[in-house]
Amino acid sequence: MAAAESPPGGTGVAAAEQTTLDFSGVRAELGLPTGYPDAALAEVKQRLGRPLTGNYWDAADLPLVTIDPPGAKDLDQAVLVRRRRRGYRVHYAIADVAAFIAPGGVLDAESRRRGQTIYLPDGQVPLHPPLLAEDAASLLPGKVRPAVLWTFDLDSDGVPVRVDLTRALVRSVAQLDYATVQRSLQLRMPHPSVELLPEVGRLRRAQALRRGAIELGLPEQQVEPDGKGGWRLTLRPRLVIETWNAEVSLLTGMCAAEMMVSAGIGVLRTVPAPEPETVDRLRKSANRIGVHWPEEIPPAAVLAGLDPVRPEALAVHAAATRLLRGAGYTAFGDGAPANTAHAGIGASYAHVTAPLRRLVDRYCTEVCLAISAGREVPSWVTETLAELPSLMGNSDRVASQAERACIAQTQAWSLAGRVGEVFPATVLRAANGEAGEIFIADPPVIARCTGEGLGEGQRTRVRLVEADPTRREVSFEVV
Repeated sequence: MAAAESPPGGTGVAAAEQTTLDFSGVRAELGLPTGYPDAALAEVKQRLGRPLTGNYWDAADLPLVTIDPPGAKDLDQAVLVRRRRRGYRVHYAIADVAAFIAPGGVLDAESRRRGQTIYLPDGQVPLHPPLLAEDAASLLPGKVRPAVLWTFDLDSDGVPVRVDLTRALVRSVAQLDYATVQRSLQLRMPHPSVELLPEVGRLRRAQALRRGAIELGLPEQQVEPDGKGGWRLTLRPRLVIETWNAEVSLLTGMCAAEMMVSAGIGVLRTVPAPEPETVDRLRKSANRIGVHWPEEIPPAAVLAGLDPVRPEALAVHAAATRLLRGAGYTAFGDGAPANTAHAGIGASYAHVTAPLRRLVDRYCTEVCLAISAGREVPSWVTETLAELPSLMGNSDRVASQAERACIAQTQAWSLAGRVGEVFPATVLRAANGEAGEIFIADPPVIARCTGEGLGEGQRTRVRLVEADPTRREVSFEVV
């Protein structure tokens, strides 16, 4: 592809060429499946032609709402927050995917092969067929759907004092998006079902800091259509409503993990605590670049207090990624494992809130339902538990590779034809004698940079020396 000139901040790709730009190369490299096997689709259609089996509590009168990005169709969760005499009651409905999948069937095998939905800018590679994930099992507004309904009674500090879950029939009354909810809260005209979500969200965030949850504030690059047949990079701002909504999901995952650990069976998402030496090195690095970090203050408190817009704070957040290494899945069936913690959350944690998009959630949910009802965990679950860490680990790697490749591809497209230009930058990582890493704001790119005198957190000027869309390579040098 020939490079094209563009003004600063442009896509860097000639408009005539943009109609050919897609991410088919990424799909081919990673061997991502196209379409869905006919046998699996036939199995779904056959299942949809039969009535639901099992006992479902009729909760269709609960005014639950979904909050997702605009245009989302695979709606996993619906929420309702109400006030109690001394606290809050949170209802959280999760799509009951297991109601539609026959254990050992063709669809079950295909979902295990995929592991999770892989998201690319030009379309997703779904875990389940759209007929299921975006229709029959999705918590679409106005539709009665089978769900697993979690109910949490929280005290006035946001701490759960009672947890219950059951299969239920639910009906979302509205499909909301983050920006709309945020705006409605600012205008003091929120949907009644989420009017109290900010209160609960703030309380849960305070609890997270007490637990020592480590949250990174790195800029989140996002690839989106540029309106001219091509793609551009943007920085996706995280609205505060997303944080509050995420706290309900985290609450659910922590309660699920606690249930499984107590029962001695399940699958946890685990991240080991950082070594003291790692924390000490990060603290010394932060102090060197002007971020005050007293020895007695834990990482969670320091990171939460930083404004990531400041260059030195951005560098500390980038370096703090080393605190959360070693993420994995831990399956157990004969007592709790030795390591149950997730350092990023500051507690034990399990995935149970996104079964339309992630395989392990279906299994963990069945474990929790069995524990709650005082019955044996189904054999189709216990027979698969040991496989889940490998299945999920493999799919996590593919999802991560796809995201990195798409961003790298778009970075190269965005900067093609601009080799030699100089950009203001912030140094994220400095490496002695090796390439460091810098962030430029327009277009929002994170890339390698060579040169003497790189210091983490410093502002500098860098020259683009390479932007190769074929190899997806972008690199800079200090001016």
